[in-house]
Amino acid sequence: MNLQKNSIKLALIQIDIEDGKVEDNLNKVLKEVKQTLEKNKHIDAVVLPEMWNTGYDLKNLDKIADNMGNPCIENLRELARNFGVNIIAGSIADKRKVEGKTKVYNSSYIIDRRGEIIARYDKVHLFRLMKEDKFLTAGEKMATFELDGIKCGIVICYDLRFPEFIRKIALEDIKILFVPAQWPLPRDKHWRLLNIVRAIENQIYVVGVNRAGRQGNVIFPGASLVVDPWGEVEVELDDKEAVICHSLSLNKIEKIRRYMPVYDDRRPDIY
Repeated sequence: MNLQKNSIKLALIQIDIEDGKVEDNLNKVLKEVKQTLEKNKHIDAVVLPEMWNTGYDLKNLDKIADNMGNPCIENLRELARNFGVNIIAGSIADKRKVEGKTKVYNSSYIIDRRGEIIARYDKVHLFRLMKEDKFLTAGEKMATFELDGIKCGIVICYDLRFPEFIRKIALEDIKILFVPAQWPLPRDKHWRLLNIVRAIENQIYVVGVNRAGRQGNVIFPGASLVVDPWGEVEVELDDKEAVICHSLSLNKIEKIRRYMPVYDDRRPDIY
């Protein structure tokens, strides 16, 4: 592990999702990841969108969700091993037994180059407008992890609207925040602005990977993006399915923090 690594090359995979068709979605994701890694050398990490295995077929989640990461995450673990790549596996509908009861979570799995699961995050803030709270169980803790010695954090979609939650994650000295999402078109301006603001206020890179396509009458605008710690959008996709590869310069974070020392000027004794 290179603890002095000052850059990381990401592949953001923006796809449409077939609601309820887990096998089709899994085959699509495996194909896209494999083709991306075959075409683009030296990718350090692949990033996927939210709930890509089932879409928002919420009423059937108890039947179609992964069972503790199987089969979807297990297949991605094999790909990670074969290609020697980290995978931020977006999020999936994932069911687990908790205190004798089967519960379904909106879960992000982080897989390292050896195919090992190094972190799991269950979405903390469930989106009532989509009735997530009726079909999913909320997570109870935040998640941070290291990719090749780089401290990172992850939130999912609606979590982006809670700055106090993200600040707590940022105080763990993360350099990159990943945001897999299924953020719809009517609020696409919020998606872009919130990613930018979270990057500025926490002086971190924010990497948002959103879904493209549509579910019934709901359109998803894509607009996956990478925002630097000064709030500049370094790359951004349109509303089509696409893959974009981009390197993050981590030296930029320290430079900005020296210039604008907001962490040193915080007043936790007051707030």
